[in-house]
Amino acid sequence: MKRIAKIDVNKCPQDHACPAVRVCPVGALTQDKRNAAPTVHQDICIGCGRCAMTCPKKALYMTQEV
Repeated sequence: MKRIAKIDVNKCPQDHACPAVRVCPVGALTQDKRNAAPTVHQDICIGCGRCAMTCPKKALYMTQEV
């Protein structure tokens, strides 16, 4: 099984540039608009967890891909 990042859009304030986008070492997170929740590209995510550790609202979290 592979660890992957997920986002709970209900916890994401969606009112700022997401700080987790900058810490992803492989570019698996993108944010189309400054006030939008980021998108996790599962095909790129390596499961390192840096985004989840950086998210101040804990909207990003790690889970096991089934």
